[in-house]
Amino acid sequence: MDQDTDGSGGASDSAARAARDLRVAFSRLRRRIREVSEATDLTPSQVSALTLVSKSGAATASALAAAEGVRPQSMAATLAALDEQGFVQRNPDPGDGRRQLVTLTDAGRERVEGTRQARSEWLAQAFEDRCTEAERQTVIEAMAVLERLTRP
Repeated sequence: MDQDTDGSGGASDSAARAARDLRVAFSRLRRRIREVSEATDLTPSQVSALTLVSKSGAATASALAAAEGVRPQSMAATLAALDEQGFVQRNPDPGDGRRQLVTLTDAGRERVEGTRQARSEWLAQAFEDRCTEAERQTVIEAMAVLERLTRP
């Protein structure tokens, strides 16, 4: 087994190359998918926060800030902008009336779902237009391998 000396922790050359190529490809794919659905009326931090609220359900601004890795003040400003646009709402926390829980409004859910659908449609069409059936099957098989990598 060939050893790699590029800081991959003693992994074989093929493992190091697979890791590097995968990181680069995912980075490019993520960037391209974001471009497909980015609307000019929301900043990247607003899109990210909206998606996070969608995934989190009801959450406090401080919990969202921690999950996003930003300062609470930054999250508060982002949420205020989303609130102004009607995408989120704040309601008192039933367990602690001093805190507010942030949730999506119907418009916020529609926006997140529309974004998700646009991204999915673009990716499916890209696979249809740029890949053969055999290549699509290879991707499906590779996803099973990648899924194994994500398990503890």
